[in-house]
Amino acid sequence: MANKAIVATKVGMTQLWDDDNQVVPVTMLQVEPCRVVQVKTNERDGYTAVQVTFGQREAEKLSKPEAGHFETAGVEPGQRLVELRLDDVSEIEVGQEFAADVLEAGEKVDVTAVSKGKGFAGVMKRHNFSGQKASHGVHRVHRAPGAIGACATPSRVFKGTRMPGRMGAEKVTTLNLTVVEADATRELLLVRGSVPGPKGGVVVVRDAVKDSQ
Repeated sequence: MANKAIVATKVGMTQLWDDDNQVVPVTMLQVEPCRVVQVKTNERDGYTAVQVTFGQREAEKLSKPEAGHFETAGVEPGQRLVELRLDDVSEIEVGQEFAADVLEAGEKVDVTAVSKGKGFAGVMKRHNFSGQKASHGVHRVHRAPGAIGACATPSRVFKGTRMPGRMGAEKVTTLNLTVVEADATRELLLVRGSVPGPKGGVVVVRDAVKDSQ
């Protein structure tokens, strides 16, 4: 697990120039202050984590259980609740706020989000199949997967066989990205490279668990 983490919203991509005048592609993440709503511990919950919220939302628009959860914690209701798994929560209290300066420039991070949905896709796009021959012997099935069955034994298609289907819209984690800038004043976090998900999507940024330095 991670030692520190933050919730952000993906704004889009841009580019900067480093000290060597080289172009650096970065993803802009908006990090609104995250308020701690609940702290989960090994003794009570069996694992350690913090539940945070960000933004504002009217209590009248929440369900009674949601509104009661925020009221019990004494925290202003936010847009959504996100749980961050952390190794140590002993110094974290309900009502505490996290900002972009939790992370520092040059630090390695992992970014988790739900990837863009691509809809129904064939095996060449979804699984990187090479396709069938484009010349003799193939009749209008150049992008088809080919035979998927077996002999009389076991006379069935095995579970997990790579076939056409819905592509994307699944939880994806990109490892070992570098923080270029963390500005709590502007609520901005710049991460080198691309991160999963569409613009406006919610992402979780944590310190890298497999730092490849």
